[in-house]
Amino acid sequence: VHLVESGGGLVHAGGSLRLSCAASGSIYSIVAMAWYRQAPGKQRELVARVRSGGSTDYADSVKGRFTISRDVTKNTVDLQMTSLKPEDTAVYYCNSDLLPRRSWAPAAYWGQGTQVTVSS
Repeated sequence: VHLVESGGGLVHAGGSLRLSCAASGSIYSIVAMAWYRQAPGKQRELVARVRSGGSTDYADSVKGRFTISRDVTKNTVDLQMTSLKPEDTAVYYCNSDLLPRRSWAPAAYWGQGTQVTVSS
């Protein structure tokens, strides 16, 4: 199983970016897909999550600015980020809780991360 992110980059404050993540491999089912981020010197934190039923969670700091969406047919998850702030600067990681084929229990998988830098 692999998660591959794309879409990071450098943007001015107030700008927008869209991150994408695709899960591939021997996947039986996906429980949830999410985006986390980790800024220098800080712990990794949940940004947004979408569950298999479609319900979503957002960190308070991004509510109203970020939108997570998922395509269940393609096993992809996107994060649309608007009104970006310098404090959004971090490495963003795609995460998925999924059940691989021929496995008995779901497990968490991570992408390699993509850098988002917001200049003031």
